[in-house]
Amino acid sequence: MKYHFFLFAILLSACNNSNEPNFETQAKQDTTNVQPTNNPEPEVADTIATAKESQVYANERFKEVTVQKTGEHQFLIKGKGQIFEASFNWVVEDGHQELKKGHEMTDAGAPEWGNFQFTVDVEKARENSTLMLILFESSPKDGSRQYELPVVLQ
Repeated sequence: MKYHFFLFAILLSACNNSNEPNFETQAKQDTTNVQPTNNPEPEVADTIATAKESQVYANERFKEVTVQKTGEHQFLIKGKGQIFEASFNWVVEDGHQELKKGHEMTDAGAPEWGNFQFTVDVEKARENSTLMLILFESSPKDGSRQYELPVVLQ
């Protein structure tokens, strides 16, 4: 008990070192020192691209998939795929309809992980919709979608 009282007394004396307010400390906590630079501000597209690059998508057949917004309606998609015969498909949807679709190739077929990179140019049909790119492998048996990987485009 004496130990607790002693600790309390030390803390109290450390906090009440002076009865005068310490405006210098308050100013340092509430203000930010801004240094002017000669570097121009990044463009909005660069800021968006940087933010989206940090999001990485993956599933059993696709990994390290990233999206970079390169224009008002353009997106650069990069990643790796472990795809049979190195061929995969994609579609862009807005929750109501397919807006665009296509197919791409990786630089190596399964069982290797091949690299891919392609650009999608697509505009929203509805202003408040979210564009969703879906990467998938088509079934050699019936053409159905397998291993779908949804990727948000913003």
